Amino acid sequence: MRKTQLLATAVIVTAVVAAPVIAAADGTGSPSPPTTQGGSSSPPPKGKNKNQGNGYLAQFYDGYHAAYALIYDKGDYVAGIAALRALGYDDHPDVATLIGYASRKLGRYDDAKRWYERALAADPNHVVTWSYYGMWHAEQGNLLKARDDLEKVRAICGNTECREYVMLKNVIDGTATY
Repeated sequence: MRKTQLLATAVIVTAVVAAPVIAAADGTGSPSPPTTQGGSSSPPPKGKNKNQGNGYLAQFYDGYHAAYALIYDKGDYVAGIAALRALGYDDHPDVATLIGYASRKLGRYDDAKRWYERALAADPNHVVTWSYYGMWHAEQGNLLKARDDLEKVRAICGNTECREYVMLKNVIDGTATY
């Protein structure tokens, strides 16, 4: 266990130094990572508050950005999952969703489902999770459930102006994969 944590920490540090994260949407279909405490639609990690000092939020977001870069920029899903798990905030909806996404890309569909459900338990209106969970359903051949998820995305953020809606709709229509 200790070796895994050390390895994940080394991966995070390497990614922070070697791969700066582009916070703006880059056209790849990946959501932009939160840039600050207020940059995410999700609350700070549970059990923490901004008065704890020691820059815990900065450390959390730096680690999250590094994992994001591993997953979306480098396609290193295994290292990205390890880096996210090393953060120690598995119940944060951004973290759980990103682990679910990486798991889905690795073909670990049961794991992806569990992580998406964990993210939604933490934030039932987490639009990225609903979009990715809809993609998961579509990949499983359950287009009816994927359309239900699309409706949830629409209810949260709209349709044509909502990136997550457009992405999921494209997957359901068979015109894109993410």
